[in-house]
Amino acid sequence: MEKIVEQSLLFDFYGELLTDHQQNVYQDAVFNDMSLSEVADNYGISRQGVHDLLKRCDKTMQEYEDKLHLISKFSAIRDKLTSIQELADTMNESCLQEDRRRIHHLAAEILEEL
Repeated sequence: MEKIVEQSLLFDFYGELLTDHQQNVYQDAVFNDMSLSEVADNYGISRQGVHDLLKRCDKTMQEYEDKLHLISKFSAIRDKLTSIQELADTMNESCLQEDRRRIHHLAAEILEEL
């Protein structure tokens, strides 16, 4: 399960940098849960070709992450925003209710945009 989450994040951030063909094959094999044989038949390539393409795509997207760190930055921001939400929920009564609502609302908006 962890591998599919990692592949999903990599594809979400870097999938557009792959060729259309790579994107289509990757989506069918990884996200549409098609077998290598099914994908190979659909695209007129060998099972080994599909396997190699998937490995190459994973490697390429991981290299982008190693250089750009977009996923790790995204995760850090998400964690901080979650902390802001938790803080807003636990603020003491001396804080104005409207301020608490505003903090919570802003954090929720940022989380949604990410």
